Parts: sequence; structure tokens; C-alpha cells
Amino acid sequence: MDDAPIQGNPSDLIDARIRALGDWRGTMLARIRALIRRADPEVVEEWKWRGVPVWSHAGILCTGETYKEVVKMTFAKGAALEDPTGLFNASLDGNTRRAIDWREGDEIDEAALMALIRAAVALNAAKPSRKPAGKGKAPAGR
Repeated sequence: MDDAPIQGNPSDLIDARIRALGDWRGTMLARIRALIRRADPEVVEEWKWRGVPVWSHAGILCTGETYKEVVKMTFAKGAALEDPTGLFNASLDGNTRRAIDWREGDEIDEAALMALIRAAVALNAAKPSRKPAGKGKAPAGR
């Protein structure tokens, strides 16, 4: 495998990945991508870590990794999100991330997934933009 970084427009690279898969995984990744875009029209598509589609808004929302048996949608801050319909079914033991493993033939609860995406956007948007200057320190000039 060539370790040289793949360069280009991230959206074009994701399009190419979907086409290259040529099976149910490409179809699933395309559906997930469309739902992310519908849930958050301002989402930014990125291409990271030697070929992982990433969707961001005020920070990473989720990734779309493809494996032989699953398309894994990992939410960067999934442990902090409410999941009333139980979409998360992987990476459940960690303190930060949560994932959904989509298998061939799985149906997507579009409303529930879009609600989860919107909750991830809201969580990212709510984070403070800067860390405090330091605990116990007086402001400069005092």
C-alpha cells in the first residue's frame, strides 16, 4: 500500500470512494452521506487519516469508514449524545466515541439518524471557542 497522502477535493475523494466500492458498502456510504448533508446543510466534508471520509461542523461530527462486513459511522463525541432509539451499536465501552456498524441489508431510521447528527452539531457548536486563560491567575496588568 502506498503511504503517500491522497490529495484533492475531499468531496471528490468521497465520490471516488463510493464508486470504487461498487457494492452495498458504496450504496450505504452514499445514503449516510446524503442524510448527513440533509441534517446539516453547512457540514464540511474532509478526507483524513489516509482515506477516511470525515464530516465536520465546529469540529468533527462523524466518520464513514468502510470494512469488508460493515460501514462504520463513528461519532467523535457520541458518548455525550442522547440516543433514544438505540442507533449506537459499536464502540460502546469508550468514554468519548460511539459508532453505528451498518451491515448489508440494514435499514436506516432516517429520522433518528438525522436527529443524532443534529445533536452532534449542537454539541460541537455549544463548546467554548477558547480555553480559559488559566485557573487562579489574575488577568494581565493586575
